[in-house]
Amino acid sequence: MKVEEGEGAVVFDEGFLKKLEYLYIVSRKLLSGQSRAERRTHKVGSGIEFADHRDYTAGDDLRYIDWNVYGRTDRLLLRLFEEEEDLHIYLLIDASRSMGLGARPGVASKLHYASQVAAALCYVGLANLDRVGLAGFSGNLGARMSPARGKGRIFKVLEFLGGLRAQGATDLAASLRAFVHQTKRRGLVVLLSDLYDPAGYQEGLNLLRYHRFEPFVVHVYDQQEARPALRGDLALCDCETGEERELTVSSKVLERYAAEHARYLAEAEEFCSARHVPYFRTHTGVPFDQLVLRVFRKGGFLG
Repeated sequence: MKVEEGEGAVVFDEGFLKKLEYLYIVSRKLLSGQSRAERRTHKVGSGIEFADHRDYTAGDDLRYIDWNVYGRTDRLLLRLFEEEEDLHIYLLIDASRSMGLGARPGVASKLHYASQVAAALCYVGLANLDRVGLAGFSGNLGARMSPARGKGRIFKVLEFLGGLRAQGATDLAASLRAFVHQTKRRGLVVLLSDLYDPAGYQEGLNLLRYHRFEPFVVHVYDQQEARPALRGDLALCDCETGEERELTVSSKVLERYAAEHARYLAEAEEFCSARHVPYFRTHTGVPFDQLVLRVFRKGGFLG
């Protein structure tokens, strides 16, 4: 499968699929010492593992009365059990205009890179029989792919990811607000973004936490953003807002800019760490499979 992206091409071919299967096999080995078979969330229901008691009320199923407790206390209590349900994993891919930057020989654009990472995480989740869904966003939530499970679903995933285009301005809060209001089933939310939102990323992540989703951040940037190769009198244009600014770029200006960019990255990591949100930062020069293996080794995605 080949999908055009600007002047380059995003390739999801047989070699890419083989790499996904390799990552899945490695993920299973990394988890072999853990207790997780298939990750599940739990709710009180009619499963087989005891969870709690509640008072009996007329009409309740008599089979669930705890007669041992009744014999000791003369109270009619109903036994409650944990019911397993599929874990839902949602991958939200930033498809704003800034994510289209960075494509050059040997280096993918941020959107291409995020799509590769999303494909790998989707494949592992699908192979583990979790329900996996996707959505793109920029100024608001865009197209969605409903949660499903099974490895065969990966072709739909690749088709969806290949159709994403970098366009529009970023509004994380509006996008994630739409997501939580449209999504009934809680689960893990993997946010793949450069986090370049003039209004900040904090409100959006807090919305996910407030609505009892589990945020998981993959922060993608390009090395040329951290240390741009610019000199002289320039007119710079914001690719999302169209705002222009004239300035003289000197070595001292670049040093201050690099320090500010590093501070921004560190602040994002500190914000997530303080709220126990898994956070992974990467530039697009790092092979995507190395990042995915780092995610598996650290944990938080699979268990």
